[in-house]
Amino acid sequence: MANIITGTRILASLLLLFFPAFSPAFYALYIFAGISDMVDGTAARKTNTVSNFGSAFDTAADFVFTAASLVKLLPALKLPVWILIWAAAIVLIKTINIVSGFAVAKRFVPVHSIMNRVAGVLLFVLPLTRSLVDIRYGAAVVCAVATFAAVQEGHYIRTGRVG
Repeated sequence: MANIITGTRILASLLLLFFPAFSPAFYALYIFAGISDMVDGTAARKTNTVSNFGSAFDTAADFVFTAASLVKLLPALKLPVWILIWAAAIVLIKTINIVSGFAVAKRFVPVHSIMNRVAGVLLFVLPLTRSLVDIRYGAAVVCAVATFAAVQEGHYIRTGRVG
């Protein structure tokens, strides 16, 4: 069941690419994909179907959702250059974490920490709040939390405290 939910997130994420950013269809797919991300792990735990495949599939689905969202939202949000540079630095840190995970554990090491989840929720909510909060302020908060989460993730990977 959880893997079906994850698969529908990938499908919804790919469908995002065919609708204008901030259109009703885009919002419906975006919100569905975000909610499915919150539900699939819970479904796996409740049904005792947690697996390494499911965890990797979830991470792949997260990547597809993030990539599709970025393709549609970055041009539409018109973020300042300093936010884009900060986001690129976070991506660099997370890439180093992935490489470190392979070096330390000889496998992909997903880190489902509380701070990674908080950063993910804030990132998900950011485009939904664009009419309420100046995008620069909202994006700065997201970047600050995501930076902390990325550094913490690296620490967990290098000390073997993956959770």
